[in-house]
Amino acid sequence: MARHAVTTDKIAKPAGPFSPAIRAGDTLYLSGQVAQDPATGRLIAGDVAAQTERIFRNIEAVLHAATLSLDHVIKVNVYLTDMKDYAAMNEVYARQFSAPHPARTTVAVAALPLGGLVEIEVLAR
Repeated sequence: MARHAVTTDKIAKPAGPFSPAIRAGDTLYLSGQVAQDPATGRLIAGDVAAQTERIFRNIEAVLHAATLSLDHVIKVNVYLTDMKDYAAMNEVYARQFSAPHPARTTVAVAALPLGGLVEIEVLAR
């Protein structure tokens, strides 16, 4: 199956050898997003709620580049550096999707790129 990169200038350039998203068949696999400011590439200032909001704007930009939207998301993986931030992240997350909600996994990790508090990756179709 052929793989096709999906990119956009509406998010920060990847900091490593990866694409913002890969389309394989009818499925779009988005790389994990941290709360990078598209203009500077730096992590935004703010708590986990602010970072989650920025991440979803970045995810929407990549989805839009693939002519998709959050309504096409079928699976979400959320990575938190502290599970105490779960409720604040979840409050922002809950506003992003309507029923039926995507499948989701949330795990705690030791650290994230750029010192982020949260990272989110999605699959869309």
